[in-house]
Amino acid sequence: MSQNVRGTTVLITGASAGLGVEFARRYARRGANLVLVARRRDRLDALADELRQANSVTVTVAQKDLAEPGAGSALYRELTEQGIRVDSLINNAGFGTYGQFAGEELDRILSEIQLNIATLVELSHVFLPDLIRGRGMLVNIASTAAFQPTPGMAVYGATKAFVLNFTEALWAEAQGSGLTVLTVCPGPTETEFFQVVGSEEAGVGRMQTAEQVVDTAFAALDKRFAPPTVVSGLSNWISANSTRLATRRLGVVITGRLLGNVRLRPRP
Repeated sequence: MSQNVRGTTVLITGASAGLGVEFARRYARRGANLVLVARRRDRLDALADELRQANSVTVTVAQKDLAEPGAGSALYRELTEQGIRVDSLINNAGFGTYGQFAGEELDRILSEIQLNIATLVELSHVFLPDLIRGRGMLVNIASTAAFQPTPGMAVYGATKAFVLNFTEALWAEAQGSGLTVLTVCPGPTETEFFQVVGSEEAGVGRMQTAEQVVDTAFAALDKRFAPPTVVSGLSNWISANSTRLATRRLGVVITGRLLGNVRLRPRP
């Protein structure tokens, strides 16, 4: 059974690359109208043209930096003024940082927290009444990094742990409402993530394509009763759940070594 989204409107953040592009293509093939949100207008316009021509759907482009405080509420107001009501929301926008926490730029990690947590919560909150009314979907993208502390990616892992716990709580609250809530936890994926992070060492697990991750998401969404969380890829599932068998001390030590053994050093 597949969810019938034909004629509904799906908002996708981070829609200029990677998973966002693949989610957009899948929903367009199913006949959904789209709202594509990202910073890079040229990429959004190119994707919108592609989807309109291939699928005869309505595609609205919204250029916005979602790392700015209040961007989620501003987006909701702008769409409301245009007469656009969103039925489903894919919170895909996010980025990671890699390296010693003490050596990271404070402004960058605060932007990471803003985008990965605060804006995701804001968007979920402002759009939720419409999502429930439309019996739509709320999909939040977390990560296999959510399942244990991640030395070397301390802030990123913590933000994704928040997304995992927050979304699973919403899944429970949404029972009986008609709203489908899902957390998607990819492992390393062939997107621009590692270019932004600046290191391939930030990836632990088997590399997947964006298509494989979205396959996993749609397989869960198409179930009569969607689970609260899916991990994409068997090896990633094993990796994500293996730390449950270890003490927290052992789990964080192993993860730190896998991520490049980044340790705090005194300043010269």
